[in-house]
Amino acid sequence: MSTTTLLTRKDALGTTRIEHRDDAPLAANQIRVRIESFALTTNNITYAAFGDDMSYWGFFPSGEEGWGIVPVWGFGAVVQSAHPGVAVGERLYGYWPLADQAVLQPTRLRPDILVDGAAHRAALPPVYNGYFRCAADALYTPDSEDIQALLRPLFITSWLIDDFLADNDFFGADTVLLSSASSKTAYGTAFQLSQRPGIQAVGLTSAANKAFCESLGCYARVLTYDEVTQLAPDTAGVYVDFSGNAAVRRSIHTHLGGLRYSMAIGSTHVDARGSAKDLPGPRPVFFFAPSQIKKRHEDWGAAGFNERLLAAWRSITARAGGGDAPWLQVQRQRGAAAVQAVYQEVLAGRGDPRTGHILSLIEPPTR
Repeated sequence: MSTTTLLTRKDALGTTRIEHRDDAPLAANQIRVRIESFALTTNNITYAAFGDDMSYWGFFPSGEEGWGIVPVWGFGAVVQSAHPGVAVGERLYGYWPLADQAVLQPTRLRPDILVDGAAHRAALPPVYNGYFRCAADALYTPDSEDIQALLRPLFITSWLIDDFLADNDFFGADTVLLSSASSKTAYGTAFQLSQRPGIQAVGLTSAANKAFCESLGCYARVLTYDEVTQLAPDTAGVYVDFSGNAAVRRSIHTHLGGLRYSMAIGSTHVDARGSAKDLPGPRPVFFFAPSQIKKRHEDWGAAGFNERLLAAWRSITARAGGGDAPWLQVQRQRGAAAVQAVYQEVLAGRGDPRTGHILSLIEPPTR
């Protein structure tokens, strides 16, 4: 057997290639998982853009200098097991390499989760090392796998951003500005913020995506990037930056004298990143979701954390995937050529924001 992987140049994210590598036999207590489906969103581009700074390249080392493997979220089935606690056929949800197979070394097994105990992952953020065992996962339903792959990791970040801001009394602000407002993490955050009395979410987006953002119903107001000056300069605001666009960030910091806090999340505008040096107003602070997870586990306990998350998850999935006008329309594609094409589309910021890409590197059957 062999594994098919999409490799990406770390210093040129638009440069990719497909690699086929023969599989090594499993060691004791390892399992081999066939990665059947995964989502590809701007969140994965953020992983690549911050691959060195935030150690995202470290989860699935390519073994080749200058090349990395982009992490993705999705579902797989165990096809080989050398671990007595994991059966062939078991279904797992989690953080995978952009490949058609992965080898894990399960440890700390519970009915609902197992942890990859591979040595190279020991020092990496533990939130990415857990794999949910679908048969006992409270958030899992068989008919919502696509929505889960597309939204679960993004919405958890959205939920934690909202929680962090509320936990800090919104730093005295009543307006939260969100760049890349058409992105799933941004509108998931806006969905949560829309339930906060006295807080208005203002979406910032391109002219092409303005109508889509307005149609979501979770933004109190949607502006294009060149309409930021329509906001009153003394607006007591928080800026949540999903785009990483240095010019947009500077325009907001310069115009809004009332800016109370500036949060950096991702980099959907990969080619527009730049320095935050000498910015007026508050210094941008990178939001690291695992830190807020740790704090809330200490505040609420694991059960309390999970109960709150489950309630919020059920609410957003009902809205995003259901009704007469769902926010997401799933598009499924298989095979290396399709995956490479979608990757380039997402990297370039092209396509319909309502489309949710569910992909697989497993080639479709030949006719």
